[in-house]
Amino acid sequence: MKKRILPILFSVLMMLTACGAAASDAYQKISQEKAKEMMDTQEVLILDVREQDEYDSGHIPGAVLLPVGTIDEESAAAVIPEKDTTVLVYCRSGNRSKRAAKALAELGYTGIYEFGGINTWPYDIET
Repeated sequence: MKKRILPILFSVLMMLTACGAAASDAYQKISQEKAKEMMDTQEVLILDVREQDEYDSGHIPGAVLLPVGTIDEESAAAVIPEKDTTVLVYCRSGNRSKRAAKALAELGYTGIYEFGGINTWPYDIET
């Protein structure tokens, strides 16, 4: 009996590990310099995942607001209709943008790039 359980447990563990890796591999962490270059040279959607009051106090020009706590299949589809859209995700310091990027990847979005927080954004912002 023990000989049968071990391979099954190992298989289940491998599947769970693979699933977790797939979600985190579905988005990329990039520098703010790379994000700015992408904004300047290609069609991208800039996604601010902070709260409304934070967005109102200053955001990257052209950014669309989708607070991380509201991300689900419906809210994401309303803001990002095509799952292969290039999306640049940021927040205040980089914590929420990581969670949001992972959530979007788990929903099947494939062009997700996370670049940290607006706290260290050296380029223009608008209010």
